[in-house]
Amino acid sequence: MTADDTYGRLDDDDYPAYTMGRAAEMLGTTQGFLRAIGEARLITPLRSAGGHRRYSRYQLRIAARARELVDHGTPIEAACRIIILEDQLKEAQRINAEYRDAAASANPTAAA
Repeated sequence: MTADDTYGRLDDDDYPAYTMGRAAEMLGTTQGFLRAIGEARLITPLRSAGGHRRYSRYQLRIAARARELVDHGTPIEAACRIIILEDQLKEAQRINAEYRDAAASANPTAAA
């Protein structure tokens, strides 16, 4: 791996760059919280060669959303389910928008 490869990964939201301790510190939470959302299958951290959990920036954003919901009194299992449903809704809306755009470009007179 070259230095360019390493530095290029710094912009990769999916690169597992953060240890569990660092991730917990950044989120202002405990390592137990990160384990709990992992057990609820909200996020699945990658493992280092030594078996340690590694988190990506994308996973940290999801964990931060879970923490926000839990801080407002939502049980952790419910918070995880809410986030999964929010993600599914966002994906469905993206797909619907693609279909609308495709239909509009296939029949431009109908859109006018």
